[in-house]
Amino acid sequence: MKIGILRETRRWKDRRVAITPETAAWIKQNYPTIDIVVQPSSLRVHKDEEYAQLGIPVVEDISDCDLLIGVKEVANEELIEGKTYLMFAHVAKEQSHNQEFFRLMAQKKITLIDYEYLVDKHNDRLVAFGFWAGVVGAYYALLGVAKRFCDMEIPGPEECIDLNDLHRQLKAIPLPPLKFLITGGGRVASGALEIIKHLGIPEVLPHDFLLRDYDHPVFTRLDPEDYVERTDGQAYSNLHFYEHPQLYHSSFLPYTKSADVFIPCHFWNQQSPDFFTKQDLLASDFSISLISDISCDVPGPIPTTLRTTEIEAPFYDVEPESCSEKEAFSSKEHVTVVAVDNLPAALPFDASRTFARDLYYEVFPSLFGVDHHQIIERATILDKGKLTSRYSYLESFLND
Repeated sequence: MKIGILRETRRWKDRRVAITPETAAWIKQNYPTIDIVVQPSSLRVHKDEEYAQLGIPVVEDISDCDLLIGVKEVANEELIEGKTYLMFAHVAKEQSHNQEFFRLMAQKKITLIDYEYLVDKHNDRLVAFGFWAGVVGAYYALLGVAKRFCDMEIPGPEECIDLNDLHRQLKAIPLPPLKFLITGGGRVASGALEIIKHLGIPEVLPHDFLLRDYDHPVFTRLDPEDYVERTDGQAYSNLHFYEHPQLYHSSFLPYTKSADVFIPCHFWNQQSPDFFTKQDLLASDFSISLISDISCDVPGPIPTTLRTTEIEAPFYDVEPESCSEKEAFSSKEHVTVVAVDNLPAALPFDASRTFARDLYYEVFPSLFGVDHHQIIERATILDKGKLTSRYSYLESFLND
């Protein structure tokens, strides 16, 4: 098999790479039947020379490769007919903005393997950037705190070298006694907690968060049982909630009257209840003034997330009366929002390294060997342009 490491072409400022020089060297050493080439890139966090020094050819033409590995979607004009692609395609949830892209892959008889569906027998994802989304999203929250509450500027995450550099920058903020609220408990939340806990912000129980005042910053983290309730009055059950989210209503409203900074890291189902409404923004005791929406669902359960943003301009304000967008940090009466939808791209070195290592250990044995546990099979959406049986529900999305 010959594999090509793609440069990112859909979002040209994405500096991540799926196979780092370190991982490429491991492949060469331990999979002697695999040949590797890499496309040149002036933006990639790892320079072309780093690959060349390891004996990996840097070539523009990757048309003779069997497998093409990138991070995000490939630009339409770059798709090569009949090839196998491994990437985040963002099509399996019928994302309308990628419908044309999906159809083009089918027309070109492409085999598509999607990272998001590389899961083990317990349906746990094997590779993801979620931790780094949480890290960068929480950093943006603190960047917003510095500007809104402390009238100071700190560098954006894209200006930092790595996680250690992020921590150094945040130490400069004289944190006021704010209450930070995090929802979720997975990879994304663990990344956000890496930032919050490193600052020494103590955790308090949700009950105390609601009822007590503090003279120092604190945070609490909520699981679904803390912010939804069954409409029939029965006891909460994780399994029941994930299978029947439409049978629940939000119990989040008390937190909108206690929290100052909201960092959503939860997974959201479209049938799940909204956290709060536009009308709730108008309450005199609505206290949330800054939301770093890492989950970033648009439209979604947080009405102030009007649109997604870019790393170059991550913030905007929302005026509560009209729930309309205003200039970032233009009024203390506004809610300031961060809604960057490619957060890990702001920290490409760390994000690429951990992602590539997870690929090597968790996926490549099945990809380059025998797929004993159907890991690759479960993640294959198109096979030579045809929907696989697992993704047959996409038939109308693909063809209508």
